Amino acid sequence: MVSTIHLIGVMLTVALLLTVSWLSGRKVKDAHSFTTGGTSGSWMVCGALLGTLAGGQSTIGTAQLAFCYGVSAWWFTIGAGLGSLVLGLLYAGPLRRSGCSTLLEVVSREYGHKAETVGSLLFLIGIFISIMSQVLSSSAMIGSLFGISTVWASLAGAVLIMLLVLFGGIRSAGVGGIIKLILLYLSSVAAGAVVWHIAGGLTGLRDGVDTIYQSPTLASMNGLTDAESIHHRYGSPFARGVFKDLGGCLSLVLGVVCTQSYAQCIWSAASTPKARRGALLCSLFMPIIGAACTLVGIYMRGHYVTLDELHGLESAGEALPAGLGVIENSAQAFPAFILKHLPAWLGGLMLGTMLINILGCGSGLSLGAATILVRDVYGNFKRRMGMTSSPLSQLAQTRLSIVGILALAFAAAITFHGTFINDLGFLSLGLRAVAILLPLCFALWMPGRFKSSRVLLSMPVGVAAMLAANFASLPGDAVYYGLGAVLLIILTGYKRTA
Repeated sequence: MVSTIHLIGVMLTVALLLTVSWLSGRKVKDAHSFTTGGTSGSWMVCGALLGTLAGGQSTIGTAQLAFCYGVSAWWFTIGAGLGSLVLGLLYAGPLRRSGCSTLLEVVSREYGHKAETVGSLLFLIGIFISIMSQVLSSSAMIGSLFGISTVWASLAGAVLIMLLVLFGGIRSAGVGGIIKLILLYLSSVAAGAVVWHIAGGLTGLRDGVDTIYQSPTLASMNGLTDAESIHHRYGSPFARGVFKDLGGCLSLVLGVVCTQSYAQCIWSAASTPKARRGALLCSLFMPIIGAACTLVGIYMRGHYVTLDELHGLESAGEALPAGLGVIENSAQAFPAFILKHLPAWLGGLMLGTMLINILGCGSGLSLGAATILVRDVYGNFKRRMGMTSSPLSQLAQTRLSIVGILALAFAAAITFHGTFINDLGFLSLGLRAVAILLPLCFALWMPGRFKSSRVLLSMPVGVAAMLAANFASLPGDAVYYGLGAVLLIILTGYKRTA
């Protein structure tokens, strides 16, 4: 039950972050400081990265997956942390030395403006899908807190994301990210500590899962046949299969490396060492968040059933076992834990923190998409048309682009409100990786070795191959079919001498 104290805590937490974003935005004077900053220290870089990475999937999604598959849910935040590590160790130096401000600009310098335009459009589709998923996540949270319709909750989420980034750009993402870092870790540690205490450690968590599946009906509904299958499902890091779990982790790594929003955090640093340290700090923090959310999800599995499972028990003529609670669905595992097992004041703080995690992720992605739209797509259009000036400053163009992107995301969220958020997230990551990962890598480390025409052709063909593999339900992850197609086409244009 949501109490007045819960709501007050949520509103105060959100108000704090919006205030910090507004104060940070007062220092923004031009487009460069809005999109890349160039003065951030290590903690600011870490805050900006964390603010974009620790969205609804890292918290609510991880707990949901742990509710269904145990410790294998940890792979999502492990992958995000490894992606940040790779970004800091391998890409920070080359990206900053490139002198560019977008990933597609790096590709353009090597393979021409046509490759930049095609890559930008494909890349924007991937980022837009992710922005839409954050609007959907914020809608679910706001709707459950305030009891309003999907339309109004989605509108509120889109507006809050817009306000969060509109006046501060990358600087607000960094300062807000530091506050989120503090709040998120206080919340995660508190949640993990409470779970550990009330469950009695790992033994208690395992016993809880064993107990709930003593019901043959519940075990059958979840595809579990005996104690061994239960222990594998909730105790194995590869509960969904080695290829699938490791593939999901690798998808996160690729998504982080080739996403504009995360690259902007690297460019925002005052120096390459600070950029690298910020990324490394983020790589340490992300798995800890995931561990806490995983513990919460496993605990909730041992003590709650979903409405569908309750109906299954009733259809089988079984009563709900004593001591078990009911949640609407597995996505409610983390919010339900906060509302039912924590003091109201702490619960309000945590719910507010989870909400601003989602809003912060959406704001970082929106800023990245707007930067690509203004500098790559519109910039190339102006060059082709011979335009030397624009009636609006680049800062105004970026801000108007953010408004337009989130207006479209709101409309899309209303249209596809029944879609699984995690499915949207993985589709987005795959599209981004297939669109520019290999052209970006070859541009940075093997310049002059591949024909521009082959690189240009590989981008749409790779995305088409990935989508075809996805719709055809081919074995393995569809992103590998897309990357394979891109690699084959690019290699046909290999030049022996640069």
